[in-house]
Amino acid sequence: MSGIVGIVNADQSPVDREQLAQMTGYMTFRGPDVQRIWAEGSVGFGHTLLRTTDESANETQPLTVDQRVWIVADARVDGRRELIRSLQDRGESVNLDTPDPNLILHAYQIWGIDCLDRLTGDFAFAIWDSREQRLFCARDHFGVKPFFYAHLGKEFVFSNTLNCVRLYPSVSEKLNDLAIADFLLSGYNQEIDTSAFADIQRLPAAHRLIWTPENFKVERYWTLPTDGYIRYKRDEEYVEQFLDLMRLAVGDRLRTNKVAVYMSGGLDSTSAVAIAKELLSQTYPSYDLRAYTTVFDRLLPDEERYYSGLVAEHLDIPIHYQVADDLELCKGWEDIEGCAPEPTLIPLVKSNKEYYQAMTSHSRVTLSGEGGDGVFHSEGSYYYGVSMIRKGKIGTLILEIWKYWQSHKHIPQPGIRARLKEALGISSWTPSYPAWLNPSLEKQLNLKARWKNVYHQGKLKPIVSFRPEAYAMLVEPFGSYLFESYDSSVTGFPTEVRYPYFDLRLIEFLFSIPVISWILFKEILRVSMVGKLPEPVRCRPKAPAMGNSIKLRLQQLEDQWVDEFDETPRLSNYVNKAVIPRLCGMTAQNGEALIDLRPISLNYWLHQLSSIKIDSKSTQEARYVLGK
Repeated sequence: MSGIVGIVNADQSPVDREQLAQMTGYMTFRGPDVQRIWAEGSVGFGHTLLRTTDESANETQPLTVDQRVWIVADARVDGRRELIRSLQDRGESVNLDTPDPNLILHAYQIWGIDCLDRLTGDFAFAIWDSREQRLFCARDHFGVKPFFYAHLGKEFVFSNTLNCVRLYPSVSEKLNDLAIADFLLSGYNQEIDTSAFADIQRLPAAHRLIWTPENFKVERYWTLPTDGYIRYKRDEEYVEQFLDLMRLAVGDRLRTNKVAVYMSGGLDSTSAVAIAKELLSQTYPSYDLRAYTTVFDRLLPDEERYYSGLVAEHLDIPIHYQVADDLELCKGWEDIEGCAPEPTLIPLVKSNKEYYQAMTSHSRVTLSGEGGDGVFHSEGSYYYGVSMIRKGKIGTLILEIWKYWQSHKHIPQPGIRARLKEALGISSWTPSYPAWLNPSLEKQLNLKARWKNVYHQGKLKPIVSFRPEAYAMLVEPFGSYLFESYDSSVTGFPTEVRYPYFDLRLIEFLFSIPVISWILFKEILRVSMVGKLPEPVRCRPKAPAMGNSIKLRLQQLEDQWVDEFDETPRLSNYVNKAVIPRLCGMTAQNGEALIDLRPISLNYWLHQLSSIKIDSKSTQEARYVLGK
């Protein structure tokens, strides 16, 4: 996950090279291999390189092929062979060893801003076209790669690192009150295009940004398809196509012979590991695939050690356990290290640096099974059934129900009772509205209405496709929050996390096949893993949450340091400290404990806001590379 930064001045004033070098040098933590800057007149780019693929051995950025068009990118391109073939057909000099940023630049040279129609994968990039005096930026379809920017009159600055943008002198430290309130209400920003800072915006997933000295616009370039419809004659064809797509999704995210995996004992991550093992053995004469698993042996009833151990033994790969019970509890505020770019829950245990350093030293690429629950998400057959009836496919629906009954000896779960509860605003548990919110802020931002919207009270999902419940999960703001929580700017470790289940080709397929036959209970994944995973894992039902470790940690704390904190001056703009309930030793509902920890976490974040550290050595190196 390389670092990118850029500055463009509309008034044609020259870019401050020292400022650009400083901002580039700051991102050395995410790109320790090489730091480079390029500046020409009113435009400048900076890049810090983290080599994560075989092809990146040849990578150099900022990059140009003609001295007129420049690119800086944090990118991993899917479907490279097809893209390379299309570029070669149009006379471009590219091959299988061409790095991904080069492919994007060549694609732009051929198709212009419509190159996004040809690109898939995880990317955040900016292209300066001196011929058009135009800056063209884009973020990938699902927002795996972050992209932040500040548009400040005649000045425009961007980066994939929020704190890097904050370093620019014209960017103020003024906070975005709505984003802060969203954190207090839901744990993350509900707006897809803003950040916790008023001057800094977030380029949403599947959006492009076009800047010229006279104009500026942000627009969506892709929408998740809702009209896919695939029906095969034989069941085997569904399984064969799914496996082909899984191999493509995992294979495009490997591209190196040393890979780490966040592996639980569930079906999603273990399936990705099984495919990765198969592909690595076919591609490399030697490889090193290791699983990393966090388990609870005492604090919670947890079976992840057992099931993940079965998979590691079956695949003959090493597995490294982090026993969460043994992590040392923080004894006070001084034990908490680092500060996230935006508000997040404070950790109650000390970071196990040795565990993550071991993972990073083994591989710069980590696979994750995140997204499996989203792409397979289904709340019964209600939505699918209604959608099929509306489309006039009643006969097909009846046939699918009949085939399901033949296989399972019962009809598919309709989910009607859950839909009635959803429509009536009834849930098994709904947290109480926080009493500690600042009343003035609450009134100004209409936070009670926002709270109700967060918990979808009294709302049925619109039937926009065969699978509106999965559609909602894939497009809601939580996706960006999830990806950014694994980003180097939060973890502090130079590793790139890749998500096979967020593959465009795979998702389009899963949104097109019969829900009743193949999506309910992840049937197509279970059938595809016959012989690839141990049977207890392949047939393991979705494990319910067995408890809340944060709540239990709060009960364990020997003293009251979480409750006893000095209020920062700005906290009162958002929270009435006197109303925050005590947390240590309390037995509140799981969700209530999480919610009441947010104002305390916000206080810590506000206190740490000024803690951006600049590596002067890296700044000098970044300035030296081009020697200008």
